[in-house]
Amino acid sequence: MEPFNMALLKEIELQKNYLQGPIETIYLGGGTPSLLAIQDIENLIHQIRLHFQLANDIEFTLEANPDDIDVAKVQSWKNVGVNRLSIGIQSFQQKSLDWMNRAHTTHQSHQAIQAALQGGIPNISADLIYGTPHLSDEDLIADLKELTQYAIPHISCYALTVEEKTALHTMIQQQKMEAVDVEKQARHFEIVVDTLEKNGMEQYEISNFSQPHYRSKHNSNYWNGIPYLGLGPSAHSFNKTSRQWNVANNALYIKSIEENKVPFELEALSLATRYNEYMMTSLRCIEGFDNQYIETAFGKDFLDHTMTMIEPMLEKELLTPTLNGYAITKKAKFLADGIASDFFWI
Repeated sequence: MEPFNMALLKEIELQKNYLQGPIETIYLGGGTPSLLAIQDIENLIHQIRLHFQLANDIEFTLEANPDDIDVAKVQSWKNVGVNRLSIGIQSFQQKSLDWMNRAHTTHQSHQAIQAALQGGIPNISADLIYGTPHLSDEDLIADLKELTQYAIPHISCYALTVEEKTALHTMIQQQKMEAVDVEKQARHFEIVVDTLEKNGMEQYEISNFSQPHYRSKHNSNYWNGIPYLGLGPSAHSFNKTSRQWNVANNALYIKSIEENKVPFELEALSLATRYNEYMMTSLRCIEGFDNQYIETAFGKDFLDHTMTMIEPMLEKELLTPTLNGYAITKKAKFLADGIASDFFWI
Protein backbone atom coordinates (compact mmCIF):
# COMPACT_ATOMS: atom_id res chain seq x y z
CA MET A 1 0.00 0.00 0.00
CA GLU A 2 1.28 3.49 -0.87
CA PRO A 3 2.51 5.68 2.03
CA PHE A 4 -0.20 8.27 1.33
CA ASN A 5 -3.02 5.74 1.59
CA MET A 6 -1.50 4.26 4.74
CA ALA A 7 -1.33 7.75 6.27
CA LEU A 8 -4.97 8.43 5.39
CA LEU A 9 -6.08 5.22 7.09
CA LYS A 10 -3.96 6.08 10.14
CA GLU A 11 -5.45 9.58 10.36
CA ILE A 12 -8.96 8.07 10.52
CA GLU A 13 -7.86 6.18 13.63
CA LEU A 14 -6.14 9.23 15.15
CA GLN A 15 -9.25 11.38 14.62
CA LYS A 16 -11.79 8.85 15.88
CA ASN A 17 -12.86 11.03 18.82
CA TYR A 18 -13.35 14.26 16.86
CA LEU A 19 -17.02 13.63 16.00
CA GLN A 20 -19.81 12.46 18.27
CA GLY A 21 -22.90 10.55 17.17
CA PRO A 22 -23.67 8.74 13.90
CA ILE A 23 -21.97 9.94 10.70
CA GLU A 24 -24.68 11.05 8.25
CA THR A 25 -22.53 11.74 5.18
CA ILE A 26 -19.26 10.71 3.59
CA TYR A 27 -17.87 12.83 0.77
CA LEU A 28 -14.85 11.73 -1.27
CA GLY A 29 -13.77 14.95 -2.97
CA GLY A 30 -11.02 17.50 -3.09
CA GLY A 31 -9.66 16.63 -6.51
CA THR A 32 -9.92 13.33 -8.34
CA PRO A 33 -11.02 10.56 -5.94
CA SER A 34 -12.47 8.80 -8.99
CA LEU A 35 -8.86 7.85 -9.81
CA LEU A 36 -8.54 5.83 -6.59
CA ALA A 37 -8.38 2.07 -7.01
CA ILE A 38 -11.55 0.38 -5.78
CA GLN A 39 -9.50 -1.49 -3.16
CA ASP A 40 -8.30 1.83 -1.74
CA ILE A 41 -11.91 3.04 -1.40
CA GLU A 42 -12.86 -0.25 0.25
CA ASN A 43 -10.02 0.17 2.74
CA LEU A 44 -11.15 3.70 3.56
CA ILE A 45 -14.74 2.62 4.16
CA HIS A 46 -13.65 -0.32 6.29
CA GLN A 47 -11.49 1.97 8.44
CA ILE A 48 -14.28 4.54 8.81
CA ARG A 49 -16.74 1.82 9.87
CA LEU A 50 -14.19 0.50 12.34
CA HIS A 51 -13.79 3.81 14.16
CA PHE A 52 -17.07 5.68 13.62
CA GLN A 53 -20.76 4.90 13.92
CA LEU A 54 -22.51 5.36 10.57
CA ALA A 55 -26.17 6.29 10.10
CA ASN A 56 -28.33 3.68 8.38
CA ASP A 57 -29.34 6.11 5.64
CA ILE A 58 -25.86 7.54 5.08
CA GLU A 59 -25.31 9.71 2.00
CA PHE A 60 -22.05 8.60 0.37
CA THR A 61 -20.91 10.93 -2.42
CA LEU A 62 -17.95 10.46 -4.73
CA GLU A 63 -16.69 13.41 -6.77
CA ALA A 64 -15.64 12.54 -10.31
CA ASN A 65 -14.51 14.14 -13.54
CA PRO A 66 -16.44 13.08 -16.66
CA ASP A 67 -13.35 11.54 -18.26
CA ASP A 68 -12.88 9.21 -15.24
CA ILE A 69 -16.33 7.55 -15.37
CA ASP A 70 -17.45 4.35 -17.05
CA VAL A 71 -20.15 1.76 -16.28
CA ALA A 72 -17.75 -0.74 -14.67
CA LYS A 73 -16.36 1.91 -12.31
CA VAL A 74 -19.84 3.08 -11.34
CA GLN A 75 -20.90 -0.48 -10.53
CA SER A 76 -17.75 -0.97 -8.42
CA TRP A 77 -18.37 2.28 -6.54
CA LYS A 78 -21.96 1.25 -5.90
CA ASN A 79 -20.83 -2.12 -4.56
CA VAL A 80 -18.66 -0.46 -1.89
CA GLY A 81 -21.46 1.83 -0.76
CA VAL A 82 -21.30 4.95 -2.95
CA ASN A 83 -24.88 6.10 -3.57
CA ARG A 84 -24.36 9.59 -5.00
CA LEU A 85 -22.05 11.01 -7.69
CA SER A 86 -20.95 14.62 -8.08
CA ILE A 87 -19.87 15.12 -11.68
CA GLY A 88 -17.97 18.20 -12.85
CA ILE A 89 -19.75 18.74 -16.16
CA GLN A 90 -19.09 22.55 -16.14
CA SER A 91 -20.55 22.98 -19.66
CA PHE A 92 -21.72 21.02 -22.67
CA GLN A 93 -20.17 23.68 -24.95
CA GLN A 94 -16.73 22.58 -26.11
CA LYS A 95 -15.56 26.18 -26.61
CA SER A 96 -16.30 26.90 -22.95
CA LEU A 97 -14.52 23.74 -21.79
CA ASP A 98 -11.49 24.70 -23.88
CA TRP A 99 -11.50 28.24 -22.44
CA MET A 100 -11.61 26.82 -18.89
CA ASN A 101 -8.80 24.40 -19.82
CA ARG A 102 -10.87 21.36 -18.81
CA ALA A 103 -9.48 17.95 -19.66
CA HIS A 104 -12.79 16.36 -20.66
CA THR A 105 -14.90 16.83 -23.78
CA THR A 106 -18.61 17.41 -24.29
CA HIS A 107 -18.91 13.83 -25.56
CA GLN A 108 -17.32 12.50 -22.36
CA SER A 109 -19.81 14.49 -20.27
CA HIS A 110 -22.71 12.73 -21.97
CA GLN A 111 -20.97 9.37 -21.61
CA ALA A 112 -20.37 9.99 -17.90
CA ILE A 113 -24.03 10.72 -17.15
CA GLN A 114 -25.17 7.71 -19.16
CA ALA A 115 -22.61 5.49 -17.39
CA ALA A 116 -23.83 6.69 -13.97
CA LEU A 117 -27.42 5.86 -14.88
CA GLN A 118 -26.55 2.49 -16.45
CA GLY A 119 -24.22 1.61 -13.56
CA GLY A 120 -26.99 2.05 -11.02
CA ILE A 121 -26.32 5.43 -9.36
CA PRO A 122 -29.06 7.78 -10.61
CA ASN A 123 -28.55 10.14 -7.65
CA ILE A 124 -26.33 12.56 -9.57
CA SER A 125 -25.24 16.11 -8.82
CA ALA A 126 -23.91 17.97 -11.86
CA ASP A 127 -21.79 21.12 -11.68
CA LEU A 128 -22.27 23.92 -14.21
CA ILE A 129 -20.25 27.12 -14.56
CA TYR A 130 -21.88 30.19 -16.07
CA GLY A 131 -20.65 33.65 -16.96
CA THR A 132 -17.62 32.60 -19.00
CA PRO A 133 -16.77 34.89 -21.95
CA HIS A 134 -17.66 32.37 -24.66
CA LEU A 135 -20.91 31.15 -23.08
CA SER A 136 -23.90 32.93 -24.63
CA ASP A 137 -27.37 33.07 -23.10
CA GLU A 138 -28.47 30.48 -25.67
CA ASP A 139 -25.53 28.21 -24.78
CA LEU A 140 -26.46 28.34 -21.10
CA ILE A 141 -30.09 27.52 -21.85
CA ALA A 142 -28.89 24.58 -23.95
CA ASP A 143 -26.67 23.35 -21.10
CA LEU A 144 -29.58 23.47 -18.67
CA LYS A 145 -31.84 21.70 -21.16
CA GLU A 146 -29.34 18.83 -21.48
CA LEU A 147 -29.36 18.26 -17.71
CA THR A 148 -33.12 18.53 -17.32
CA GLN A 149 -33.65 16.07 -20.17
CA TYR A 150 -31.47 13.59 -18.27
CA ALA A 151 -33.63 14.34 -15.18
CA ILE A 152 -30.51 15.07 -13.13
CA PRO A 153 -31.90 15.42 -9.57
CA HIS A 154 -29.32 17.92 -8.27
CA ILE A 155 -27.57 20.76 -10.10
CA SER A 156 -24.96 23.15 -8.69
CA CYS A 157 -24.45 26.31 -10.75
CA TYR A 158 -21.57 28.66 -10.06
CA ALA A 159 -20.51 31.98 -11.56
CA LEU A 160 -16.95 31.86 -12.81
CA THR A 161 -14.63 33.51 -10.32
CA VAL A 162 -11.11 34.56 -11.21
CA GLU A 163 -8.77 34.17 -8.24
CA GLU A 164 -5.67 36.34 -7.98
CA LYS A 165 -2.28 34.75 -8.68
CA THR A 166 -3.85 32.07 -10.90
CA ALA A 167 -2.85 31.46 -14.52
CA LEU A 168 -6.30 32.64 -15.64
CA HIS A 169 -6.00 35.89 -13.68
CA THR A 170 -2.56 36.55 -15.18
CA MET A 171 -3.74 35.93 -18.74
CA ILE A 172 -6.71 38.27 -18.27
CA GLN A 173 -4.41 40.96 -16.81
CA GLN A 174 -2.16 40.56 -19.85
CA GLN A 175 -5.23 40.84 -22.09
CA LYS A 176 -4.57 37.40 -23.53
CA MET A 177 -8.06 36.37 -22.41
CA GLU A 178 -11.35 38.21 -22.23
CA ALA A 179 -12.31 39.50 -18.78
CA VAL A 180 -15.40 38.31 -16.89
CA ASP A 181 -18.56 40.39 -17.49
CA VAL A 182 -20.37 40.87 -14.15
CA GLU A 183 -23.61 42.06 -15.79
CA LYS A 184 -23.61 38.95 -17.96
CA GLN A 185 -23.12 36.78 -14.88
CA ALA A 186 -26.13 38.40 -13.20
CA ARG A 187 -28.22 37.78 -16.32
CA HIS A 188 -27.04 34.17 -16.49
CA PHE A 189 -27.95 33.71 -12.83
CA GLU A 190 -31.54 34.78 -13.59
CA ILE A 191 -31.65 32.36 -16.54
CA VAL A 192 -30.46 29.51 -14.31
CA VAL A 193 -33.03 30.24 -11.58
CA ASP A 194 -35.98 30.71 -13.95
CA THR A 195 -35.15 27.68 -16.11
CA LEU A 196 -34.61 25.22 -13.27
CA GLU A 197 -37.61 26.41 -11.24
CA LYS A 198 -39.81 25.95 -14.33
CA ASN A 199 -38.50 22.37 -14.43
CA GLY A 200 -39.66 21.70 -10.88
CA MET A 201 -36.34 22.18 -9.12
CA GLU A 202 -36.07 23.99 -5.78
CA GLN A 203 -33.35 26.60 -5.26
CA TYR A 204 -32.66 25.56 -1.69
CA GLU A 205 -29.32 27.42 -1.62
CA ILE A 206 -28.06 30.24 -3.84
CA SER A 207 -26.03 27.95 -6.12
CA ASN A 208 -27.85 24.65 -5.55
CA PHE A 209 -31.04 23.27 -7.04
CA SER A 210 -32.72 19.94 -6.42
CA GLN A 211 -35.73 17.88 -7.29
CA PRO A 212 -37.93 17.04 -4.26
CA HIS A 213 -36.06 14.93 -1.65
CA TYR A 214 -32.71 15.30 -3.44
CA ARG A 215 -31.06 18.10 -1.50
CA SER A 216 -27.41 17.42 -0.73
CA LYS A 217 -27.41 16.23 2.87
CA HIS A 218 -23.65 16.79 3.07
CA ASN A 219 -23.79 20.43 1.96
CA SER A 220 -26.94 21.14 3.97
CA ASN A 221 -25.23 19.92 7.15
CA TYR A 222 -22.31 22.24 6.43
CA TRP A 223 -24.62 25.25 5.91
CA ASN A 224 -26.50 24.37 9.10
CA GLY A 225 -23.34 24.34 11.20
CA ILE A 226 -23.16 20.58 11.78
CA PRO A 227 -19.63 19.47 12.82
CA TYR A 228 -17.56 17.73 10.16
CA LEU A 229 -14.20 16.00 9.88
CA GLY A 230 -11.88 16.41 6.90
CA LEU A 231 -9.13 13.88 6.22
CA GLY A 232 -5.94 14.24 4.20
CA PRO A 233 -3.66 17.16 3.24
CA SER A 234 -5.38 20.60 3.30
CA ALA A 235 -8.59 19.05 4.72
CA HIS A 236 -10.67 21.28 7.02
CA SER A 237 -12.61 20.20 10.11
CA PHE A 238 -15.16 22.01 12.31
CA ASN A 239 -16.63 21.21 15.74
CA LYS A 240 -18.80 24.32 16.37
CA THR A 241 -16.22 26.13 18.55
CA SER A 242 -13.06 25.76 16.46
CA ARG A 243 -11.85 25.12 12.94
CA GLN A 244 -8.70 23.25 12.01
CA TRP A 245 -6.96 22.45 8.75
CA ASN A 246 -4.26 19.97 7.86
CA VAL A 247 -0.97 20.98 6.26
CA ALA A 248 -1.02 21.04 2.47
CA ASN A 249 2.38 19.42 1.96
CA ASN A 250 1.98 15.68 1.26
CA ALA A 251 5.43 14.69 2.53
CA LEU A 252 4.99 16.60 5.80
CA TYR A 253 1.50 15.18 6.23
CA ILE A 254 2.72 11.58 5.80
CA LYS A 255 5.74 12.08 8.09
CA SER A 256 3.59 13.55 10.88
CA ILE A 257 0.97 10.82 10.67
CA GLU A 258 3.70 8.18 10.82
CA GLU A 259 4.69 9.82 14.13
CA ASN A 260 1.07 9.53 15.34
CA LYS A 261 0.48 13.27 15.09
CA VAL A 262 -2.18 15.00 12.95
CA PRO A 263 -0.43 18.05 11.44
CA PHE A 264 -3.01 20.84 11.65
CA GLU A 265 -3.43 24.49 12.49
CA LEU A 266 -6.26 25.50 14.82
CA GLU A 267 -8.48 28.58 14.93
CA ALA A 268 -10.70 29.09 17.98
CA LEU A 269 -13.91 30.73 16.75
CA SER A 270 -15.09 33.83 18.62
CA LEU A 271 -18.78 34.40 19.21
CA ALA A 272 -18.73 37.17 16.59
CA THR A 273 -17.08 34.91 14.01
CA ARG A 274 -19.62 32.18 14.62
CA TYR A 275 -22.48 34.68 14.29
CA ASN A 276 -21.04 36.13 11.07
CA GLU A 277 -20.65 32.65 9.57
CA TYR A 278 -24.19 31.75 10.57
CA MET A 279 -25.56 34.84 8.83
CA MET A 280 -23.49 34.13 5.71
CA THR A 281 -24.62 30.53 5.36
CA SER A 282 -28.24 30.96 6.51
CA LEU A 283 -28.91 33.84 4.12
CA ARG A 284 -27.69 31.70 1.22
CA CYS A 285 -30.32 29.10 2.10
CA ILE A 286 -34.04 29.15 1.36
CA GLU A 287 -34.99 29.02 5.06
CA GLY A 288 -32.99 32.16 5.95
CA PHE A 289 -32.03 32.99 9.55
CA ASP A 290 -33.92 32.13 12.73
CA ASN A 291 -34.31 34.91 15.32
CA GLN A 292 -34.76 32.51 18.23
CA TYR A 293 -31.66 30.57 17.24
CA ILE A 294 -29.63 33.80 17.11
CA GLU A 295 -30.69 34.73 20.64
CA THR A 296 -30.10 31.22 22.01
CA ALA A 297 -26.76 30.59 20.28
CA PHE A 298 -25.23 34.09 20.40
CA GLY A 299 -27.17 36.18 22.92
CA LYS A 300 -29.60 39.11 23.06
CA ASP A 301 -27.02 41.69 21.91
CA PHE A 302 -26.60 39.82 18.63
CA LEU A 303 -30.36 39.55 18.17
CA ASP A 304 -30.75 43.29 18.80
CA HIS A 305 -27.97 43.98 16.31
CA THR A 306 -29.73 41.78 13.73
CA MET A 307 -33.11 43.45 14.21
CA THR A 308 -31.70 46.95 13.67
CA MET A 309 -30.57 45.89 10.18
CA ILE A 310 -33.87 44.39 9.07
CA GLU A 311 -36.18 47.38 8.55
CA PRO A 312 -34.17 49.14 5.79
CA MET A 313 -33.71 45.82 4.01
CA LEU A 314 -37.45 45.17 4.09
CA GLU A 315 -38.05 48.60 2.57
CA LYS A 316 -35.63 47.77 -0.25
CA GLU A 317 -37.34 44.36 -0.70
CA LEU A 318 -34.10 42.53 0.03
CA LEU A 319 -35.61 40.43 2.82
CA THR A 320 -38.92 38.67 3.33
CA PRO A 321 -40.39 37.40 6.63
CA THR A 322 -40.46 33.66 7.35
CA LEU A 323 -42.16 31.77 10.18
CA ASN A 324 -39.15 32.21 12.50
CA GLY A 325 -37.06 34.95 10.94
CA TYR A 326 -36.15 36.34 7.53
CA ALA A 327 -34.88 35.12 4.17
CA ILE A 328 -33.54 36.86 1.08
CA THR A 329 -36.11 37.73 -1.61
CA LYS A 330 -35.87 36.16 -5.03
CA LYS A 331 -34.79 39.40 -6.71
CA ALA A 332 -31.94 39.86 -4.21
CA LYS A 333 -30.45 36.36 -4.33
CA PHE A 334 -27.57 37.33 -6.60
CA LEU A 335 -26.60 39.85 -3.89
CA ALA A 336 -26.80 37.34 -1.01
CA ASP A 337 -23.18 37.52 0.15
CA GLY A 338 -23.21 41.31 0.19
CA ILE A 339 -26.47 41.40 2.15
CA ALA A 340 -25.09 38.90 4.67
CA SER A 341 -21.93 40.98 5.15
CA ASP A 342 -24.10 43.97 6.13
CA PHE A 343 -25.20 41.97 9.18
CA PHE A 344 -21.65 41.14 10.25
CA TRP A 345 -20.65 41.97 13.81
CA ILE A 346 -17.39 43.90 13.45
